[in-house]
Amino acid sequence: MPFRRAVLVGAAFLSVFGPVLLAGASPDSATAAPDPVPQGGSAGSATQFAAWPPALSAPAWVPRTFTVVGSGDVLLHSGLWHDDFRALLKDVAPVVSAADLAICHLETPVGRPGGPFSGYPIFLVPPRIAPALKSTGYDACSTASNHSIDGGAAGVDRTLDALDAAGIRHTGTARSAAEAARPAIYEIDGVRVGHVSFTFGLNGLREPGDKPWLANELDVAALLRQAHEARAAGAEFVVASIHWGTEYAHDPNTQQRQVARQVLRSPDVDLVLGHHAHVVQPFERIGSKWVAYGLGNHVSGQGFSADTRDGVLARFTVTEVAPGRFEITLAEALPTWMLLGAGPARVLDAARCAASHRDPAALRRDCRASWRRTADQVRRGGADIVVER
Repeated sequence: MPFRRAVLVGAAFLSVFGPVLLAGASPDSATAAPDPVPQGGSAGSATQFAAWPPALSAPAWVPRTFTVVGSGDVLLHSGLWHDDFRALLKDVAPVVSAADLAICHLETPVGRPGGPFSGYPIFLVPPRIAPALKSTGYDACSTASNHSIDGGAAGVDRTLDALDAAGIRHTGTARSAAEAARPAIYEIDGVRVGHVSFTFGLNGLREPGDKPWLANELDVAALLRQAHEARAAGAEFVVASIHWGTEYAHDPNTQQRQVARQVLRSPDVDLVLGHHAHVVQPFERIGSKWVAYGLGNHVSGQGFSADTRDGVLARFTVTEVAPGRFEITLAEALPTWMLLGAGPARVLDAARCAASHRDPAALRRDCRASWRRTADQVRRGGADIVVER
């Protein structure tokens, strides 16, 4: 966000490089250095001079702030493979690209550029999704999911290579033990943000015995260890992306609630973004921290029910409340609607679509209904959420 960055930099510049008044000088005389002033000696005695230059005062503390946007599952079913992925995401690009840090959840591994591709239950999807996510404004993706190793180690390698080529950071799966051990830290307007990603399971598949680091399977101790390592490496705020929950259930299950509380009790995790349920689940404030239990589907061909076409962009404003200590000061939900059927699929900003006079009346009604469902779901956690209209 260039304007805010300019304000913060400007404030720091003035505090350090603004007019410096010399000892005993008035503001009007600050531009000219006075001659050294003798201090009480007699003729022939050693002359003492005032200290020059005076010590500079420490710059005033200027709180830093940034926004994080997290979205739901990017789940590319076969019906979407021939679509233009950039056009698919175009309607939500303004919100995503405006965030200081935008994090997607790439649930499925990618195949070779020319295929073959496969859908449920073993996914290998077109790798051109990666540059499309980048052009939408995503900075990073979590990659630990129950489908992480559908393509084996080669699928993990291809997926991370595709994200690297697109300029998207990632965490949750790894191509080597060294990569798995390296904390994911993103620098956002001078703030270092750590990111960890874990999944509840791998659909019964197992990592090769010599590659146990391919995908992070959910274990609270392991998650907190990675978060602590990110803190030790300089992270000032840490986001945990967790693939969990019961599919198509709007209520968080016992594991979700227990893990959220265990994780957010730690000083090393500040925000939890949840995935996997394929429907929107509540946001909840736990202490001064937040969990979005389930962000629904961001991209999906699951058109068998209305709520599997609902998604939500979770936007959190993070503010430095004391030097080096950050808290979420605003939580927002921006509902999305997956348009499927006649014509190309699209991820729509539900509020914009509902209010548009250029879209067909039936589509406006669908977007309005989707907005209401999502607004109701995110607020069921009792949290004071701002839902975009």
